[in-house]
Amino acid sequence: MPGNLLIGFGTETGNSELLAMDAQRIAAERGIESDCACMDEIDVNRIKLQDYVLIICSTWGDGEQPDNAQDLYDSMQEVGETDLNGSHFAVLALGDTAFDLFCEAGIQWDQLLEQKGSTRLHERLDCDTDYEDDAEEWLNVVLDKIALMANE
Repeated sequence: MPGNLLIGFGTETGNSELLAMDAQRIAAERGIESDCACMDEIDVNRIKLQDYVLIICSTWGDGEQPDNAQDLYDSMQEVGETDLNGSHFAVLALGDTAFDLFCEAGIQWDQLLEQKGSTRLHERLDCDTDYEDDAEEWLNVVLDKIALMANE
């Protein structure tokens, strides 16, 4: 299938990683080849080469990026405003409504990818601690869209 999908996750507790693995499984079921990687294993140039980027990121502390996502986020801020033109993205944000900055890390990724020229494939989903059902439904919708677009 044409097109390439990168599933990047940022996590402190492992929840985003588990969702990223689910996303890769769902993608495979739709015939979509994908790479799944922790954000500390991804560099900016790799993101620039992707047709589709799926970010699954939890918020840590007081609205902060997880430790394994911070360096990539900082590097992405330095790329040009058109460097991601032609790519598509979607963000799944995990958080806890007990904190003031609910899903802030995912919100930041969503805004940053759009600012750098990528096209939003689907609206961001902000998930509270009971996220499993909503996240699975969202992943199915997003990956269905990617499968349709990649076959055009």
